[in-house]
Amino acid sequence: MRPEKANIVKDLKDQLNASPFLLVADYTGLKVDQFAVLRTRLHAVGAECHVVKNTMLRIAATELGLPDMSDSLAGQTAIVTGEQDICATAKVIKVFATEFKKLSVKVGILDNALLTAEQVQVMADLPPLAVLQSQLLGLLNMPASQLVRTLNEPGASLARVLKAKVDAGGGAA
Repeated sequence: MRPEKANIVKDLKDQLNASPFLLVADYTGLKVDQFAVLRTRLHAVGAECHVVKNTMLRIAATELGLPDMSDSLAGQTAIVTGEQDICATAKVIKVFATEFKKLSVKVGILDNALLTAEQVQVMADLPPLAVLQSQLLGLLNMPASQLVRTLNEPGASLARVLKAKVDAGGGAA
């Protein structure tokens, strides 16, 4: 392999190693200004999009031990990588694809597992990470809250009975 191609593969491998996920998309028909809009939207969620040659991506993925996605590497290919949240990135791509009708996800990789385009679409429909974390925290706190209410109930019942007795006795006197 020529040195310049080896450098491209090395840069691509560094980029793939730095990201917890990879989305491979077909951008056929996308204009330069639309591509700029996509990059701006992705940047807002901590992701970036790069056009790559299929052979370079295939070599980099093989060298990194990523799942085989050779069947999906045809046509014009762009990769989307990010810092943390695949769901937010998938949501941006889904909204963009709906708006411009030019971009489609071919395949994705998350935690060394191959994702189909349909699975990426499902991830786009998930709530943001912060919302999922708060829902989990609420579920974890629920048993403790119920225990506190149960422990407080006998005392609260006694207080209501005494108050009713005082109200009934005070009104009769």
